[in-house]
Amino acid sequence: MNKQGGNNGNRNNKKSSFSKKGSFDKGKPNEKSASGSNFKKPFKKDDKPFKKWNDKPASSSKPAVLKNDDIRLNKYVSNSGVCSRRDADLYIQSGNVTVNGEVITEMGYKVKPGDKVVFDGVLLNPEKKVYVLLNKPKGFSTADDENVSSAYDLVRNASTSILRPVGRMDKSTVGLLLFTNDNEMIQKFTNAAQHSSKLYQVSLDKNLKYEDLEKIQTGVYINEHKVWVEEISYVENQPKSEVGIKLKTSNVKVVRAIFEKLGYNVIKLDRVMYAGLTKWGIARGQWRFLTEQEVINLKNLK
Repeated sequence: MNKQGGNNGNRNNKKSSFSKKGSFDKGKPNEKSASGSNFKKPFKKDDKPFKKWNDKPASSSKPAVLKNDDIRLNKYVSNSGVCSRRDADLYIQSGNVTVNGEVITEMGYKVKPGDKVVFDGVLLNPEKKVYVLLNKPKGFSTADDENVSSAYDLVRNASTSILRPVGRMDKSTVGLLLFTNDNEMIQKFTNAAQHSSKLYQVSLDKNLKYEDLEKIQTGVYINEHKVWVEEISYVENQPKSEVGIKLKTSNVKVVRAIFEKLGYNVIKLDRVMYAGLTKWGIARGQWRFLTEQEVINLKNLK
């Protein structure tokens, strides 16, 4: 049976802008809002607080594929998986790449549909790019560990291409995990300089103290580096041990470390939003293809 998902789809003070009701001011850290809080209600699990990111993708049983127009030679070589785009530039300059039997050393040369590109004597056949969004359940990991079930097994049937995860996720973390054969996208979203937002629902072993919530909001030091949080609040109508937190780091271990630094154990960590993608309509353990518009949105993120 196909595992594809169904619906392709403060206390006011000088140092904190978090209100007593759990609302959060989206201003810069340590900056007091003139109007109090702009974030009117706390993180809510059963509502849809991320509507501005939640454009339901059109139903599709096929992967999103970028239009096959002319493409720069170095990107064509990179898309074939033989090397990175930077290394492709070196091979092209060295005369190791031919197009339709002609050696090409021109940087910026564009390959047309139907052209035959040979790299070091091997005819290249770039794979079409596939993007699969998984709502990962507990017990599956991206780590290469024979003792732990591989998250890749859950999306293996999505494509004949070998898909790789964008970033890492351990067996105890659940939620959104993107798989693709697009090396450039993988490199982009695993780069420390990439600043797309990720949203997590965190379940703690005890109630999060209000003063600790404020500490997290103003920044917690992890390994001598200050970790900034975009938003944090209690989950509405849930115990104070349920917290929603949004930040830009791509390392889920940082999320756990934030709470552990203040003496809390993370019982459950669920990534509910990743770079504008949400898990609405994707049951745990299921996946769906990204729409073409979603792929474009990811490529346009800085």
